[in-house]
Amino acid sequence: MAYIKRNVDKVLLSWKTDLDRKPLLIRGARQVGKSSTIEEFGSHFEYFVTVNFERNKQLKTLFDGDLDVKEICLKLSVQFKKPIEPEKTLLFFDEIQSCPNAIMSLRYFYEDYPELHIIAAGSLLEFALEELPTFGVGRIDSLFMYPFSFQEFMFACGEELLWNEVCKSSPQKSLFPVFHEKCLDYLKKYLIIGGMPAAVSIFLKSNDILRVQKALDRLILSFQNDFAKYKKKLPALLLREVFTSVVKQSGGKFIYSKAAETSQHNIKQAVNLLIMAGLVIPVVSSSANGTPLGAEINHKKCKMLLLDTGIFQRLLDLQLSEILFSDDFDVINKGAIAEQFAGLELIKNSSPYMPENLYFWTREKERSQAEVDYLIQRNDKIIPVEVKSGKSGKMQSMHLFLAEKQSEYGIRTSLENFTEYDNIRVYPLYAIGNVKTKFVNL
Repeated sequence: MAYIKRNVDKVLLSWKTDLDRKPLLIRGARQVGKSSTIEEFGSHFEYFVTVNFERNKQLKTLFDGDLDVKEICLKLSVQFKKPIEPEKTLLFFDEIQSCPNAIMSLRYFYEDYPELHIIAAGSLLEFALEELPTFGVGRIDSLFMYPFSFQEFMFACGEELLWNEVCKSSPQKSLFPVFHEKCLDYLKKYLIIGGMPAAVSIFLKSNDILRVQKALDRLILSFQNDFAKYKKKLPALLLREVFTSVVKQSGGKFIYSKAAETSQHNIKQAVNLLIMAGLVIPVVSSSANGTPLGAEINHKKCKMLLLDTGIFQRLLDLQLSEILFSDDFDVINKGAIAEQFAGLELIKNSSPYMPENLYFWTREKERSQAEVDYLIQRNDKIIPVEVKSGKSGKMQSMHLFLAEKQSEYGIRTSLENFTEYDNIRVYPLYAIGNVKTKFVNL
């Protein structure tokens, strides 16, 4: 499989030349491209040494006892017949979750061998980290990876110039209509394909959506097979039920009692495990009375997103032809797939060094219920974001929020071109991630 460029490539190159760099831990769900990205990054070094702790189980013994990292590197150099030298070698610990002592060693690489470039990654890494008393906070940097963003998908399709035009556009400057329609066509495909590297690669090679669907089915099966590894005290069947319920309850607040016929405690445990695995992303209710948004939240009011729209539509069994050939937003947003997309884009376009939390706002008063899909914090401002198809006159919740919180403006995202109505700034759905990047002046 040929490597497809990712935005994180530039982040890694910056890390390579950073004089204050720390060992880097790449975190994210399975199959989002962690290993392939690091292998590509390895081409920028004279030597690249990969230690896969699942394939080379005997090497775990190197990390028993005292963790003398320079002695470990000497033995690894002999084992792989490659020099491990500062500035020349990238040392990659893959599937590091299989060797907790190797995770612990990363802090000693920072303390005793800081001049060496070392990166680690693994499947279901969060579960291993939870079991460790500490893994070097302040001595290790984490980099969070996700499936392809829409911008990365556009670049993979050879549409860098088109995307540059999108980035030059704003609510005050609409995108050329022909370009807008072209972006919408790509968006419809992306909602079906999603951003998992395996699915994107098959689409680029074959342009065959049905083959992509089969690849997504294989991914879903592999995720479900992993459920048995999460925690022995929770049955894999329960995790499957809850995973499916996240999809079925999309677009509304997640009701635990509807997820499975068992205790709420077990269901909450299952949800937390799915979140740790990176398969499910919570959107938590915030009062939005001030910043930070996480200061006043209500964990009892949560919506749940799946990590990828391609997997989401496959599990929901949406009609592909309806999405591909319709210009009706309500049809395209069946199952709240557009809301899923918007939330995921906000995460993917945030800093990769910190996991981004998502929030929404709700008010449940008698005869005055209101809900805003997402909230964005920029400095001391809170900006409401709604995924809508209507004009500003149909946005009661947005206007109520703006009045109650005295916010300067709100953002609506739909299939419309860039435009604005009074204090509502409109971004096309495909460009919603740009509100989190340098291209948009908030």
